[in-house]
Amino acid sequence: MADAIVLVSGGAAVTPFTGPDHAAGSGLAAGNTLTALRAHLLGRDIPVFTAPARLGAGEVHEDTGWQGFADVPIVLPAEVTVNAVGGIDAGGTSLAAFLRWLSDEHGFASVDLVAHSMGGLFSRAAIRELRGSGPSIGRLVTLGTPWEGSLLGDVLTGEVSVHDAHGDEGTTTILERSSGYAAENSQGAADEVSRRFLREWNTTQAGFLDGVAVTAIGAGHFHTAAEPRQLWPHDGLVALRSARADDVPVDVLPRVVRRSFEDDVHSIFFADAFDLPWERALTWDHEVFAVVDEALAS
Repeated sequence: MADAIVLVSGGAAVTPFTGPDHAAGSGLAAGNTLTALRAHLLGRDIPVFTAPARLGAGEVHEDTGWQGFADVPIVLPAEVTVNAVGGIDAGGTSLAAFLRWLSDEHGFASVDLVAHSMGGLFSRAAIRELRGSGPSIGRLVTLGTPWEGSLLGDVLTGEVSVHDAHGDEGTTTILERSSGYAAENSQGAADEVSRRFLREWNTTQAGFLDGVAVTAIGAGHFHTAAEPRQLWPHDGLVALRSARADDVPVDVLPRVVRRSFEDDVHSIFFADAFDLPWERALTWDHEVFAVVDEALAS
């Protein structure tokens, strides 16, 4: 195992910088995405940190939104904080700067990454940026990462429409609200999580994951239809095929283990919206944690 594990949250997620001995003093200690996963890893005496992220440029002091947090004891500078609603490469640059800082501060030579949603794309960009200039990355575990696009991005490009919901009430609601959500919250992120963008982006990423053991975990709670395959089944935001990186070329992703959780949803936002227990969200499911443990120990 690496010297430390770093958890990376996804698009539109606000996350404080936490370490083994410090976290937000009120609310959810590591934000609404990573709190349960962090607690699990800490319970196994694993040195785990969370990368700071916010909506837009700046520092992370609190999250006043749904299931947020406050009283953050250590606030890092903006240049090592990921803009969670910005583009992939910019997020990767900030994450790489954070990982270099963490390595210098604690003397870590190696780090493993566990990333949720768009955090997996930020992590891939950071791994590219770190080559020869930071801690080595031996393992990357992605949870619901849109390796080849998301519902949100594919609605914006017109590749997916409400017609593709096949009458499924939940999927119809998600697709209908996607454009408005993107307009209100995105500073580039939504435009870069489409299949159209990521298939082209992936062609420029060959070689950067050589030597990195990847585990790609997806969920598929919504499974009303079979077509189009880029949509069904899906976790509320990312299709199972995309999260498992099923169609990513081998020169981009040479070493991968793929795992599926067909009853889970993307996050506790979707669990809450569809009256499911939070444990059915990828980053709160203890069965998913067991797969993460296995990946980190391999």
